Amino acid sequence: MTSAAALYCLDIMTNSTTPRRRVLVVGLGISGIATAIRLHKLGWEPVLIERAPERRKGGYFIGLFGTGKASASRLGVLDTLVDRNSPMMATYEIDRANHRTKGMSFVDAPGAPLPLLRGDVENSLFDALPKEVEVRFATVPTRIEQDERGVDVTLTHKTSGTSTTERFDLVVGADGMRSTVRQLVFGPHEDFLHPLNYMIAACVLRNPVQGYATHEGLVLAEAGRSAWVFPFANHNPTLLFSYRVEDVAAQFRGRPIDSLRKAYGPEKPGSVLSHLLNEFEAADERLFDSTNHVRMPSWHKGRVVLVGDSAWCLTLYSGMGVSTGLAGGELLGNMLEKHPDDLERALSQWEAKLRPFVENMQRDSLKSRQLFTPANEAQRVVRAVGIRLMSNRVVGPLVRKVMRDRDLQTKTIDIVAQ
Repeated sequence: MTSAAALYCLDIMTNSTTPRRRVLVVGLGISGIATAIRLHKLGWEPVLIERAPERRKGGYFIGLFGTGKASASRLGVLDTLVDRNSPMMATYEIDRANHRTKGMSFVDAPGAPLPLLRGDVENSLFDALPKEVEVRFATVPTRIEQDERGVDVTLTHKTSGTSTTERFDLVVGADGMRSTVRQLVFGPHEDFLHPLNYMIAACVLRNPVQGYATHEGLVLAEAGRSAWVFPFANHNPTLLFSYRVEDVAAQFRGRPIDSLRKAYGPEKPGSVLSHLLNEFEAADERLFDSTNHVRMPSWHKGRVVLVGDSAWCLTLYSGMGVSTGLAGGELLGNMLEKHPDDLERALSQWEAKLRPFVENMQRDSLKSRQLFTPANEAQRVVRAVGIRLMSNRVVGPLVRKVMRDRDLQTKTIDIVAQ
């Protein structure tokens, strides 16, 4: 008998005597797929459901820091990620008249982040899912009731409207900032969403910015608003708008492009900003949303647990959403492996280990937001001075070293292995 056949027979015998525990993972994003992969390795039977009728395409810019790289490696996906880095990458600080000065490229940021599209990570994780893991699209939970022995979940298909109720040993909510699982089990969104009073809008550029190569990025940073173009190797650049608002709800009352044009007016946009606004308006897929932290006294209740944006939502300003989502899913599996017969202890220890790290990242995101979008003119001046210092040949290496040493204590921590 071959070794593969022996392992197969062993698996059959194990499954015949020990029922596989079922886990419902809600959300086919990075945190959800990472959790499903880790729990499947542990012997659980994951069922993944996704609200959308199909997998998302593309995605906006993300950076994978040391925390995420470590988990991605152990989950078996780090080496499969598309290399979007290029030695030719450069970034320029510009104004509306298109005056440019040398800026700092994201890949030069402390912590040596790996520049990626969000879809790159999702694709690698999805390809790593074992074929036997069931994935259901256009499906949402509409009722969750639990007891000491399990969770009954009513699942509704959004197209047909049909519903079924199934039994699970654990439910993992990985369905984003406005989590349906969180709403059904923990309470309404307003109890946990803490607005930062900033809006973001993102898309992939179909046409390059005139006068810039595809490997060149640019940043237009003004008081209370900014526009970023992130370059990649072997892919069109992505665009990010970020701006400060007083009335978040008002931003959703009209078309996103109308809110953007108003936010970046009344001054004349100039050729570059005008091009970026037109690109966003014409994009096939785009993101337009408010930024919020999710703050909760506990990320688990009974046999229901939240991971990723559903539980904490670090926002893109932290740069750590993907990394922490990967680490959170992996660590959850580790704690369930460590305490296989004590679910409450496993979830409590998972949260106790992860929460200080997450809360530190949330605090850090408020500081990092000043780099993305200075809130006022004073912050804009401080940001501009900082960029010049980091770009300076003489003092730049020292400034970057100070920042790198600080970030090595945060964004490069392998929280799972600690």
